[in-house]
Amino acid sequence: MHTGLIVFQFAISIALIAVVLLQPSKGEGLGSIGGGGRLFFSKNKKMEDFLSKMTSVVAVLFLVSSVLLTVIR
Repeated sequence: MHTGLIVFQFAISIALIAVVLLQPSKGEGLGSIGGGGRLFFSKNKKMEDFLSKMTSVVAVLFLVSSVLLTVIR
């Protein structure tokens, strides 16, 4: 059981890193000064919403697996 939880947490941590890295950046920093119109006119709103929800779900799974590993030990 303990080894299975460690493997599950490892897989969830890789998934969390991947989901966070797939998200587009929210701000363009100084690029918005020179006409960064992409900041205001995003075409992939559905994909951004999906990735945001997936990040929340995977983060909660990671939190739960961390707590379970602490309690079982």
